Amino acid sequence: MATGTNIRTYFEGAWHESDVPLMRAADHGMWLGSAVFDGARLAHGLVPDLDLHCARVNRSAEALMLEPTVALEDMIEIIREGLRPYAPGAAVYIRPMYWGQDTGYMAIMPDGASTGFAICLEEIPMPPADASTTLTRTRFRRPVMENAVVNAKAACLYPNNARMLAEARAKGFGNVLCADALGNVAESATANVFMVKDGEVFTPVANGTFLAGITRARHIANMRDAGMIVHEISLSFDDFHGADEVFLTGNMSKVTPVTAFDDTTYQVGPVTLRARDMYWDWAASSPL
Repeated sequence: MATGTNIRTYFEGAWHESDVPLMRAADHGMWLGSAVFDGARLAHGLVPDLDLHCARVNRSAEALMLEPTVALEDMIEIIREGLRPYAPGAAVYIRPMYWGQDTGYMAIMPDGASTGFAICLEEIPMPPADASTTLTRTRFRRPVMENAVVNAKAACLYPNNARMLAEARAKGFGNVLCADALGNVAESATANVFMVKDGEVFTPVANGTFLAGITRARHIANMRDAGMIVHEISLSFDDFHGADEVFLTGNMSKVTPVTAFDDTTYQVGPVTLRARDMYWDWAASSPL
């Protein structure tokens, strides 16, 4: 079942006005998990960092030993074409994706030259301005390069996210704060995380166990350009219990304030709100 409405699908060289079936039963991506995607956003008439999201899906395909078949400039133009029918002010999730179609060596390794490609557009509203979430601990951790394709936005990584979220929901929380293999804070189940202490901003250093997001990087650049101090370092759960503010960043919502981490509560503070404002100010200066 789709998350959004008003779905358009680009597949086999054309746009279709529906949620089009894509995979065959024997496709490698269907039964062996060789599928990657990326997510960009149309919101307020803007598509921030569309080029970076399209470039990353091609890198993700290569990480899963697939051959990306659509050049960056072509992908951007296809997406622009697909967005034109949407009403002014529509908020749309933009998801380009690749998957393995044929199998290769011993059926487990995909035939990299046989690659499916599609783009799915779904109308999904931006969260309301006062939306927030709460976090809890989880027993599940982020993997490392030696045992998972953490250098790709790969579909096979998301069942781990799902069980984190199921654990959070069972405990009455909206999301989790999860650890890396060493026990340091990595991110949430769905987005990167920042904390604020005494006016300075901290975020877990990108150590190869989680996808250091495009939106995360944009926030860091915006805050540093504004003269704010941003630290990318190893952080503990105790650090987050001692924080003044905590917020999540990701493409779907851009900035989500956190109001609690287990029994610790936070205000939706000035740094969180400033980061959000700076993001949209930057996006308005860099239109599609």
